[in-house]
Amino acid sequence: MVARNAFYAQSGGVTAVINATACGLIQEARRLRLQYPERIGKVYAGHDGILGALTEELIDTDLETDTDIARLRYAPGGAFGSSRYHLGPLATHRRHFERLVEVFRAYDIGYLFINGGDGSMGAAWHLSQTLAELGYPLQVIGLPKTVDNDLVLTDTCPGFGSVAKYVATSMREAGFDVASMARTSTRIFILEAMGRHAGWIAAAAGLASGHEGEPPHLLLFPEVRFDAERFLARVEACVQRFGYCTIAAAEGLCDEGGCEIGALPQSELPSHTRAGGVGRYVAELIHARLGYKYHLALADYLQRAARHLASGTDVAQAHALGVAAVDRALAGRSDIMLTLRRLGERPYRWEIGEVPLTAVANRERRMPAEFIAADGFHITDICRAYLQPLIEGEDPPPFRDGLPDYVHLGNHRVPRRLQPFVP
Repeated sequence: MVARNAFYAQSGGVTAVINATACGLIQEARRLRLQYPERIGKVYAGHDGILGALTEELIDTDLETDTDIARLRYAPGGAFGSSRYHLGPLATHRRHFERLVEVFRAYDIGYLFINGGDGSMGAAWHLSQTLAELGYPLQVIGLPKTVDNDLVLTDTCPGFGSVAKYVATSMREAGFDVASMARTSTRIFILEAMGRHAGWIAAAAGLASGHEGEPPHLLLFPEVRFDAERFLARVEACVQRFGYCTIAAAEGLCDEGGCEIGALPQSELPSHTRAGGVGRYVAELIHARLGYKYHLALADYLQRAARHLASGTDVAQAHALGVAAVDRALAGRSDIMLTLRRLGERPYRWEIGEVPLTAVANRERRMPAEFIAADGFHITDICRAYLQPLIEGEDPPPFRDGLPDYVHLGNHRVPRRLQPFVP
């Protein structure tokens, strides 16, 4: 029996822990290959995800040392490159799928691991079914990953816990700064967090507030319709009571006109045409109506790249999912996404499960109503209990000369065997 090889693809926006999943997967594949050399061969990684399969830019992970693969656990970004490349239906993209079959045959790929969010899970299912239709059956396993925490049927998504820790920490630290200057300077601080359709990251900022009056004072979620007058009244009341007001806003804020606040045409709102629009909109609204000086922070890539402050829980879960993916593949499982199941709160306990790709593909999970305070401006104790264990524990990277010492893999390409292909 000849061992089949594996192809691993990072997909979509990266996280602080996606490489921990890659680390677990490669380490487990190496371990099992020593025990069962007839079951699994090499692990190839796609340069820029599935795009690397189309262009035959395959990375031979065997050429990385065990030490560097272990260090991958601590590295931010996507070590092999990620992409948002979309494969359309077979009717219009037949040559792309035929190319994938050609590449997978040339490298005897029997296992495909796609590490991404809901769109990536949809792509994984579509790819599995289409390649089977073309006569190339493949074991396909999805590995959850998204800072937005919006995948369904999993307790949490690797990447979210670390972003949550970073945002809550940033809010707590900035709160001390604003409080110290509020009497004569800045009264308003706004942190804009990622989350186009779901407010999980903005909600995590609420963990910084342990007692009444502590930052953040107000949270703005996509799940709650933004009412400018109600909001301004709360801001004014907060300043009058505490001397300042701190706000965490999700980028996908919605009002009666829709969910495009901060992305209006330039003629209507010149400074709100890019990322950062929601925070700027809210800040300028407060300044124009209430006259308060503000400072605005856009967490943007900083929140998802902050491996130095990663959640220990998040890192452990991400790594364990990579290990489990190889185990499930060798057990014959396919067309599934691995999940995290919460087994207990105190202490927090979890296990790895699985669901069909069809159950999670292109579906988003928004914040449930019971997680949002009755007034719509903060989180509930139920939400706090859900979030708290996800940010706990520290797993810092090694430091050298005062800075995190992250590994740079060689990413050695395999010599091409096929004719060039332009996607």
